[in-house]
Amino acid sequence: MKGLLLALQFLTTLPLPRVHADREDFVLSMRWFPLAGIVVGAVVMGAAWLGMRHDGWTGALLALAAWVLVTGALHLDGLGDIADAAGAAHGDRARLSAVLADPHIGSFGVVAIGMQLLAKLVLLHALLDQHPLWTLPAIPAIARIGPLAWARWLPPLHEGLGSLFRDAVGRRHLLGWSLAASLACAFVPALAAGLIAMPLWAWWLKARIGGISGDGHGAGIELVETALLAALVLVP
Repeated sequence: MKGLLLALQFLTTLPLPRVHADREDFVLSMRWFPLAGIVVGAVVMGAAWLGMRHDGWTGALLALAAWVLVTGALHLDGLGDIADAAGAAHGDRARLSAVLADPHIGSFGVVAIGMQLLAKLVLLHALLDQHPLWTLPAIPAIARIGPLAWARWLPPLHEGLGSLFRDAVGRRHLLGWSLAASLACAFVPALAAGLIAMPLWAWWLKARIGGISGDGHGAGIELVETALLAALVLVP
């Protein structure tokens, strides 16, 4: 249970008991990211249910607010950083690294985060009209399989989370979670969109950024979540 608790502590703002852990324990907790995603989805589902007692838009708004709060906007921060870096670097690797290291957010990041929140709000409203609430936990769970794959597929951009996680994931971990996702797809075929979105994000990162970092993981989680929401809404 230590790995799951560490994953939840890292990926969520939930009040959890303190766990004594070293660097290796933290790195290995990555294997539990998809299960932590189910917990995130359960919180989102609960907020949606509460809001839908009033109307669909309230349900979507509360679900989105819960999504941001339970994750501490961690992945949105990564999305903003990647957007700033991609927009401002202009192919200059030194400039890209400098922008990624800058704690301030620029105009590209503001636009990316704003569009992401707007997209999730609209898609959540449509989703709540079309699908049962129990589909929600599958979205953040599948999206968090992404970091397991990206850590194996992509070179680390620098010494940080991207390089730490690279040695934490074996083929059996990625295969096991992929099989679990395939089972979910058997019940809700539109969830298979994650299998397209994850390699597309890896390709874009390699071509535009050059590798994976903590920001790349966070941004990818956000974008895969939105892709899954869109697929559930748009795919009949």
